[in-house]
Amino acid sequence: MNKKLMMTALKNISRNKRRSILSAVAIAVAAMSIVMLFAMIAGMSNDMEYNLKNYYTGNIQIQHRDFEEYERYNPVHLTVDWDAIAPVLGSIDGVEAYTPRINFPVSIYIDEETHGALGVGVDLEQEAAYNKDIEAIVYDGRLPAAGQNEIIMGGLLANNLGLAIGDRVTLLSTTAARGTNAITVELVGIASYPVTNMNASTFWMPLGRAQYFLKMDGGVSNILIKTAEDAKEKDLIPVIGEALMQTTGTEFDIQAWTDLNVMYGFLKIAQYIYYFMGVFFFLLGSTVIINTTMMVIFERMREIGTLAALGMHGKELVRLFLLEGMFISTIGSFFGVTLGVVFTNILSRVGIDFTDALSGMDFEMSSILYPEVNVPITIIVFFYAIAIASLATLIPSKKASRIEPVEALRYI
Repeated sequence: MNKKLMMTALKNISRNKRRSILSAVAIAVAAMSIVMLFAMIAGMSNDMEYNLKNYYTGNIQIQHRDFEEYERYNPVHLTVDWDAIAPVLGSIDGVEAYTPRINFPVSIYIDEETHGALGVGVDLEQEAAYNKDIEAIVYDGRLPAAGQNEIIMGGLLANNLGLAIGDRVTLLSTTAARGTNAITVELVGIASYPVTNMNASTFWMPLGRAQYFLKMDGGVSNILIKTAEDAKEKDLIPVIGEALMQTTGTEFDIQAWTDLNVMYGFLKIAQYIYYFMGVFFFLLGSTVIINTTMMVIFERMREIGTLAALGMHGKELVRLFLLEGMFISTIGSFFGVTLGVVFTNILSRVGIDFTDALSGMDFEMSSILYPEVNVPITIIVFFYAIAIASLATLIPSKKASRIEPVEALRYI
């Protein structure tokens, strides 16, 4: 493509600004939409991964080998020995941190009425080493003290129950001996858990008091493991299993976080669906270019006839229209991607509040979502937008190249 042809293409673009702007805007909107769409997906995926690893399963979770089979029956009697397992985990390379948990449903007795909730027994010292945000989740009051009958409660749950700092409530639950027990605790902190469902249903209490309340004799429901950045969960699981077998003589259920959460798997599948949607958006934007260019052919008959009469035929006309499409799509794609990144960065700071939308849903996504720019996808979007829009001009370009000069000049 020679310089003269490029200059002709640029002149054609500037000659009809309205037409060129319309075409560029179509590409820009498509590119911006896809950049922001994938930023949302990246934000959702990373947010869910963070929540799962820190509040639900860890990178790797250890529990009784029969726990998953009977989980729906609240098998608090199917425990693992925290005191025996903790020293083993501390000696395994690739294990960065670990913390025990006890999950137990309770009825909260207030004013002669009972309300359902989910209790979580946590070792606050281990939790601080495992989750660096542990202090930040308490926005009113303080964390419960080890060995004390104290709890922190999700803000929505506390509000629904009409509780405030200093109030005392009675908890009722089934023990590991399959009996019933009650304990009175003091609310010392209001928590803002990142997940809406946790805020509406969950409270934390010291691990030792939960074990006493549930008569678990030092056992815990599960142990969450955070792995080092360079460690692979799939490779570490058999190492942990073998080390625990040699030390305790017991086989445990040890699984990676990706195998424990069905919703995260659905989200990863959804990403491929969104890739298809991205292609669809670009094709949709390209149809605007195709239609616009095809209409322009008839508007530019005199110009085409003149060019053909001067000796520009076939491939040269195709190149001319291809260059015009390439220049317009480059401009449109650049502004579209730039706007998408700018808007995403703004949203990544202020967040998008999904509290009402996620209310009542058991979904491990934070109530406030912060989109994240997906750099590789953004680069692909930029070049793909240019390519698809440029190639879209081939159809009308070839049509234009077949117009005879005599036929075109009749429009003069």
